[in-house]
Amino acid sequence: MFLVNCFGPRDKKDSIAFSALPAAIGTYLTANYSGYTLAKSIQVTDATKAVINYIVVINYNGSPVGLKFTPAGVFVNVLEQRAGDDIKGGRPFHPGGPFGNRNGQHPDTVALSAIPTVVSGFFSTTYPTDTLLHAAVTPDNTYILISKNKTLFATAITAAGKLVKRVQIDALPAKHTAVLQAALPVAIGTYLTATYPGYVFDKAFSANNKSGVLEYTVFITSNNTKYALRFDAAGVFVKALPIR
Repeated sequence: MFLVNCFGPRDKKDSIAFSALPAAIGTYLTANYSGYTLAKSIQVTDATKAVINYIVVINYNGSPVGLKFTPAGVFVNVLEQRAGDDIKGGRPFHPGGPFGNRNGQHPDTVALSAIPTVVSGFFSTTYPTDTLLHAAVTPDNTYILISKNKTLFATAITAAGKLVKRVQIDALPAKHTAVLQAALPVAIGTYLTATYPGYVFDKAFSANNKSGVLEYTVFITSNNTKYALRFDAAGVFVKALPIR
């Protein structure tokens, strides 16, 4: 597996101890990838030997995630991953991509009626006031259920009906309405393309009150990881929440 666009052709990469990285990187990872373990950290320098980026590879929920940071430790983006065959012969990725979905067919989407009984039964018993909106399944057969109960929630449940985690996505009691990708503010697409290159759009919802749209929540898959990202009504990024 390769991380794409880590550095330029004339740049130099060297391993670096995690303890030598800017403290802001550790703070970011702890806040956004709770429970992660470090796989590798790399310092990237230019021809003058000045540091231009740090690359950190972590394991999160058993899957690798590569992240780029500035010399000051400010998050830049999640690096796109590709399998070896996907970077040969000029092909951007094979059909479906190494992580599925990149052909736009969303093979991980699950109809609400097709959620296994043991999963849906656990969910309805544990969260009886939630209304299911969307469901997907991960490669390790964890079901991600998106629901509303005044606010949005993402609940991860194993195929055996065991709770993995539950994440409250937003904090605004509102009416939530599904939004097509093409109907989202242009700024959202611009941010996603820059920050999560190679991402796959899954689902989006707007939070509305009588005055109009308050904010948007967009669910995407970036390589091995599913995220919920919040944006304000103008499409300005607010917060990213890794789900699974």
